[in-house]
Amino acid sequence: MAKLYFKYGAMGSSKTAQALITRFNYEERGMKVWLIKPSTDTRDGADVIQSRIGLSAVCQPIKRSDNIFEIFKSEHSEDDVIIADECQFFSAEQIDQLRAVVNECDIPVLCFGLRTDFLTHCFPGSLRLFEVADSIAEIKTICTCGSKATVNARIDGNGRIVTKGSQVMLGGNDSYIALCHRCYVEQIRKEKE
Repeated sequence: MAKLYFKYGAMGSSKTAQALITRFNYEERGMKVWLIKPSTDTRDGADVIQSRIGLSAVCQPIKRSDNIFEIFKSEHSEDDVIIADECQFFSAEQIDQLRAVVNECDIPVLCFGLRTDFLTHCFPGSLRLFEVADSIAEIKTICTCGSKATVNARIDGNGRIVTKGSQVMLGGNDSYIALCHRCYVEQIRKEKE
């Protein structure tokens, strides 16, 4: 019986690398993978998923107005699995559409993404995954202090933590740093003094 999986972690925890490795493992066994990401993520190209360590693959970008379930049924019904990267950018309705693929087509769906934004608020797609996923697993990474990192701190050009702005701002190591909550709060406090 197929399941909906949510594998989440802070920035730099190798979520995308793990998604691409999972894709390789399926394809190595002769299975068809539908690799998708939200069209919001254009950092490495509109139809490319790329990890920090250099793994990459062509994917299908999904627009906010797309119905993933309908696209699957009409164009990908022969595929064996869906792997979705940056799933925090999907709408709650699109997560429900992925859930419908699992329920109605008995196809596993593996979602990889962030839990929270730079202000520690859940993304709508991630929140819905926490509500409806069959399996939830954290992909861990570490803070600069050595503790487990849980916060995606947005930083400015001077390395100072940003505490205002829109929820979505694409960026990598130049714009975000993974911190434990204690270091996140302490750094904000120090910067205000």
